[in-house]
Amino acid sequence: MAWFKKGALAAVTGLAMALGANADVTVSTSTNPIEEIDGRLSRLLGAERQGLGAVNQRRLEALALPAPAATDLRYDPEWLSTQPAATGGEQWACLAEALYFEARGETLKGQFAVAEVILNRVSSSSYPDSVCGVINQGTGKRYQCQFTYTCDGHAEVIHEPAAFERVGKVARIMLDGASRTLTGGATFYHTKAVNPSWARKFERTATIGQHYFYRKPLQLSLN
Repeated sequence: MAWFKKGALAAVTGLAMALGANADVTVSTSTNPIEEIDGRLSRLLGAERQGLGAVNQRRLEALALPAPAATDLRYDPEWLSTQPAATGGEQWACLAEALYFEARGETLKGQFAVAEVILNRVSSSSYPDSVCGVINQGTGKRYQCQFTYTCDGHAEVIHEPAAFERVGKVARIMLDGASRTLTGGATFYHTKAVNPSWARKFERTATIGQHYFYRKPLQLSLN
């Protein structure tokens, strides 16, 4: 059995040296390499946990989206009608409400596109790290918010339940991780009826229904 003990010791020592090289640490000459490896692995895992702990949890969740729930996603009202009724928590309610007041008269593709913009903002470090935070940014200052319906002085009352049911499904599908391929990473949009000054500075990435979509160049300020 001596040859087995020597072989096992050599294998463990080799593993310890590999871990030391990859982790930029020095391999100990301890006579108990198993304990040495356990110690180094514990320190490495502790450093990883500390690093993850420094990341805002909501931002981490937004970047680590789950796998798409609908791999056969189609921007087709008939397809959407076959999807189950949508439910969800606060973030789902905020997104569904935004789609209702901002895009319920749009095509289905247009509604998905508006949802993309909102979620693109959630994923960006330039904006709040939750759906509700993005939608309500600036709310409280009349006509100085990001989404007009939140600061136009009118009560948000849902008069068309069937339309809300449809946008609720769109919101659920997008929050469940559907791909964002319509708008080219856009974080801005406006209707064709207006011509905001910032639109001349931004890159237009898509035109869908009655909306133009834009991506703000890096380092460019709205001021």
